[in-house]
Amino acid sequence: MTSSSILERFRLDNRVAIVTGGAGLLGKEFCRTLAEAGAKVVVADLNEDAAQLVAADVSREGWQALPLGVDVTSPEAVRRMIAQTLEAFGRLDILVNSAALDPKFDPQHGGHTNDFENYPLDLWNQALAVNLSGVFLCCQAAIPPMLQGGKGVIINLASIYGITAPDQRLYQREGQPPQYKPAYYSVTKAGVLGLTAYLAAYYGAKNIRVNALTPGGVYHGHDEEFVRSYSARTMLGRMAHKDDLNGALLFLASDASDYMTGANLVVDGGWSAW
Repeated sequence: MTSSSILERFRLDNRVAIVTGGAGLLGKEFCRTLAEAGAKVVVADLNEDAAQLVAADVSREGWQALPLGVDVTSPEAVRRMIAQTLEAFGRLDILVNSAALDPKFDPQHGGHTNDFENYPLDLWNQALAVNLSGVFLCCQAAIPPMLQGGKGVIINLASIYGITAPDQRLYQREGQPPQYKPAYYSVTKAGVLGLTAYLAAYYGAKNIRVNALTPGGVYHGHDEEFVRSYSARTMLGRMAHKDDLNGALLFLASDASDYMTGANLVVDGGWSAW
């Protein structure tokens, strides 16, 4: 295979991709990456105004993007998202499940107690609805048009905390109340990995590939102590930049990964390999 032919396998011309959580920190990157590779992109997000801004940025580059508001916990809203995509573009080739609840510890979001003994059941259930049932609903609605088209790709965003326990020491500050990454995050992201393997096996013979993409911590204005402590736990000695996942995302979305399904592609700077 020549170098030009392998590069062509990364192209997504004439394909249609949905990115849920498309207005998020990584979602915005994914939308631009897929569009730059030739795909028509649906920017789907609970915050429709934010989705419109992302779609406008993508469109200014000369690429095609459609903003849609969607609540991934609502079967009706998810089915409407798929119907609107098919109405606009006539097909669906790629689904990126990036929407999730993830308690952040950067200055914009402040601290969280989240102690396990007192964690509210309603917040646990809300997280399960978004992070796990939301992925289930989006996959369930997206697969029929993929089957009709004879091919499809699903990429589910997981986390290093779905394969390793959170290092709660990272979130503690001397003289401040204890903070914790909550249990729901690890549990739902581990569930996403299980669902990914299940769907890959279920639809493998029908030419629908399903893989997970597992990022490490992405820098977003975290304080110096957190950045220093987190970076020391990685082999590369730093947190991820927001564009560090783009190459892996494009690989999984394109024909370059045509013999890959049921896998979990980990991009964490070596965090989980120690």
